Amino acid sequence: TGSTGTGKTGTADCTAAEIFGDFTAADQSAESNHAAYAAVGAWHELLVTGDEAFAERMWPVVHGGIEFALSLQRPRGEIIWRRMADGTPDTYALLAGSSSMYQALRCGIALADHLNVPQPDWEVAAAQLGHVVAVHGEQAFADKSRYSMDWYYPVLAGPVRGSAARQRLDQGWDTFVVPGLGIRCVSDQPWVTGAETCELAIALEAIGDRATALDLVEQIQHLRAPDGAYWTGWQFANQAHFPNEQSSWTSAAVILAADALSGATNGAGIFAAAASPSSELPAGTASCGCPPGLAGAGSADPGSGPLQHP
Repeated sequence: TGSTGTGKTGTADCTAAEIFGDFTAADQSAESNHAAYAAVGAWHELLVTGDEAFAERMWPVVHGGIEFALSLQRPRGEIIWRRMADGTPDTYALLAGSSSMYQALRCGIALADHLNVPQPDWEVAAAQLGHVVAVHGEQAFADKSRYSMDWYYPVLAGPVRGSAARQRLDQGWDTFVVPGLGIRCVSDQPWVTGAETCELAIALEAIGDRATALDLVEQIQHLRAPDGAYWTGWQFANQAHFPNEQSSWTSAAVILAADALSGATNGAGIFAAAASPSSELPAGTASCGCPPGLAGAGSADPGSGPLQHP
């Protein structure tokens, strides 16, 4: 793995102990996706604000989070979803989580390059991860197919793009989409959720279907409260908001979708540009039986874009 340093000094304003005091987490396990996703937030912040000092200060967090996630990567490419409290890895990987970590790796690589601390091992890890998501999804991951996130996340986060992405979304459309209301969180419950609907809209925008993406964002406006916040979901059999909350992540997903569709900020394309410019499995890295060079992850225009800082 490449250097962790930025060539500059930059420390957080205060330590975790100063923030949390004697706080002890009830669950001592650690999830790989949570650790890695700091890279997406840090890169997005830099794109939107241009705050170089914040990017430098966040680099140790990004580096540590991604290294933790990669400590759970299997030879085939998938990443185990958590390390348990006793330090041992859990026994399975999750498709949505591994897809999200592919985007985290792409953002981490972009941030590393921007700070002039390239991480070549991350490039290899991302190629392996994108390949296993795109090609070996049914074999490599626990079956969570009742969740809509397992359906659209491989497209949203970048491993599956092009015609394969369109085919994947078409196959699950009638299972998850409730016309006029949004999409189900799980296939077997009469419950649509705003965050999942907006994430699907971002995925559609990323593959060029803006009209459908706009329609989905419009559909979930029934979740908008008078003060501008959004209810998490709607149980349409009972005609009630469920759960009885206006969650921050739902509003955040609405903002991200609105930005992706409007281009309001320099971070608008962070999902569209998540796919790697190279879609080939590097030589000597395949532990899945596939020949080197086999296309796996989606591809993106390697020119200017949200993964190339201006």
